[in-house]
Amino acid sequence: MAQDPNDSPGTERGPTPPAGPPAETIPPALAAPLQEFLRSLEQDRSSHTIRGYGGDLEDLARFVVGRGRHQWSEVVLTDLRAWLGAQHRAGAAPASLQRRTSAARGFYRWLVREQLVGSDIASSLSSPKVPRRLPPDVGQEDIAQMFRAAIDRAGEPEAGVLGLRDVAILEVLYGSGVRVAELCGLDVDDVDRTRGTIRVLGKGNKERSVPLGDPAMDALDRWLGRRGEVATDSSGPAVFLGSRGGRIDQRVVRRLVHRALEAVPEAPNVGPHGLRHAMATHLLEGGADLRSVQEMLGHASLATTQIYTHVSSERLRQAFRQAHPRA
Repeated sequence: MAQDPNDSPGTERGPTPPAGPPAETIPPALAAPLQEFLRSLEQDRSSHTIRGYGGDLEDLARFVVGRGRHQWSEVVLTDLRAWLGAQHRAGAAPASLQRRTSAARGFYRWLVREQLVGSDIASSLSSPKVPRRLPPDVGQEDIAQMFRAAIDRAGEPEAGVLGLRDVAILEVLYGSGVRVAELCGLDVDDVDRTRGTIRVLGKGNKERSVPLGDPAMDALDRWLGRRGEVATDSSGPAVFLGSRGGRIDQRVVRRLVHRALEAVPEAPNVGPHGLRHAMATHLLEGGADLRSVQEMLGHASLATTQIYTHVSSERLRQAFRQAHPRA
């Protein structure tokens, strides 16, 4: 079996779960409701979000203990504001402060619903504004060069069957715009060749069907036709496998994408989410309507999708400035 350079240990790591505090630092009267709240999120929130909220709320619990509070009903609004203020002074980014505010609000809504506190003191907390940043610009020619280089690598004798897998991963990421976690979670039965779609499980355990173009479906078929050469008893129904036969890890996919784009001199060094951005931008440039792109990406809000219209507009303005004789 060919050795996969993307599967080798590297410096890139996934998000590290927040380290929980020693049990004795948080009184049971604070810790028990907190853990129950986190369990209540398991049905509609991702494990990444739950870990983030858990770390935030454990930090809040330690903070209020330091202010002499040992029940959530003893905590007052000034305690919450002092906690966020301390985070701000410590250099927390606006996005982190926004998430911590969201965690506190959600927790207190739950405490009120469970009748563990008398009022929702967190409802008046204001979230800091997070600056809107345009995603890195990966042009259509960059994408074309990336695929040419990936296909060339897949044709080399040492690439073996994993070269076909890598091309299929790139094609599916760009062709469908799925998130890296959604790609890694794909099962064989999620591929519908008749309809030319894949079924993905997105954020909040929401399922959606996403179309795939012919190049992506063909690449997927070539990989699945030889998947058995890598599969083991531990493979299960996973579409994409690592070099040892288990379901592929997100870190492997991120390394694969970075490596693929390194072959394109002018392309930004983005990961799988950069291909998702590129797909959305290129769809809108090609005339797709915003609602359709929203459905493909699995965005709950149309406002999230609208950022790609700014990317397309900026690219058009740049082309105008460079090419128009009266620009």
